[in-house]
Amino acid sequence: MSLSTTIKSIQDVMRKDVGVDGDAQRIGQLTWLLFLKIWDDREQELELIEPGFRSPLVGVTWHENGVVRRADDLRWRTWAADSEGMTGDTLINFAEQTLFPALKGMDVGPNVDALGEGTGLASTLRRRRLLVRSVFEDAYQYMKSGTLLRQVINRLQADIDFNDARNRHLFGDLYEQILRDLQSAGNAGEYYTPRAVTQFAVAMSNPRLGEKVLDPACGTGGFLAGSIEHGNTLARPLRDISTRDRVDVILTNPPFGGIEEDGIENNFPVDVRTRETADLFLVMIMELLKPGGRAAVVLPDGTLFGEGVKTRIKERLLADCNLHTIVRLPAGVFAP
Repeated sequence: MSLSTTIKSIQDVMRKDVGVDGDAQRIGQLTWLLFLKIWDDREQELELIEPGFRSPLVGVTWHENGVVRRADDLRWRTWAADSEGMTGDTLINFAEQTLFPALKGMDVGPNVDALGEGTGLASTLRRRRLLVRSVFEDAYQYMKSGTLLRQVINRLQADIDFNDARNRHLFGDLYEQILRDLQSAGNAGEYYTPRAVTQFAVAMSNPRLGEKVLDPACGTGGFLAGSIEHGNTLARPLRDISTRDRVDVILTNPPFGGIEEDGIENNFPVDVRTRETADLFLVMIMELLKPGGRAAVVLPDGTLFGEGVKTRIKERLLADCNLHTIVRLPAGVFAP
């Protein structure tokens, strides 16, 4: 598998995690994971060529709430390399309660060569610890699912070897591609909705004083400043929506082009089960509206003219709702 294909598959896994919001956070998550993977690959070389080599990730101490804590070994090979190693809550707890506190607050040691005059071993170890700590000072662990984090780690472990010069050369091109994706608003449909579009949607749906307004896919709050509840809206079974949950107006631009986490589709009726995010949101929106409620929804071109599940969603839309207007926006509307 090519490096670019591997990273694309990793991005697809990350899109299923509620903690990672957009390409900017995916880049951040990938950065620290790749750093530790690359560092471990490099250490495997140093162990062979550098006499007296000591890893800065072995015997790490740090201070936490006035108490000195210690981790015996934080190298990638000890906690990540085994594809059947820690996962789920155990992995998340390790990353958030041990790995990140240790690397962010790592004691680097005194600025002297304590191992003997002229050897330079202690000063080299200190410089390497300073480097690791500086990388993690501004790093964050965004992912919330330890199962998905394990999938990402396994892809990196299986497909990327930075002792391979070919991968080293590709990495710069790969990073530039991710940045281009970020500049053009992502490659999974996380789009900034232009203010002219949101203003038009609000004007046409005309929310009035006393009505409940909802954006179930609220991102930066462009459609409304409130109703922000971090988490996966689609994780709630449709059958659990009651009369008190329904609203008068829905204004939203749900993410599209992405694939939902395994099992999310089971929260929906059998005839409209899919893992395509926009389709699931459209079904949920119909369920969330009060009788007589209104919605203005931004969807990808061609949503109402697909086959299979899309056809059945369209049937529901026409049978249960008063589909009033379709406005097809010109190409380039979502360009940065």
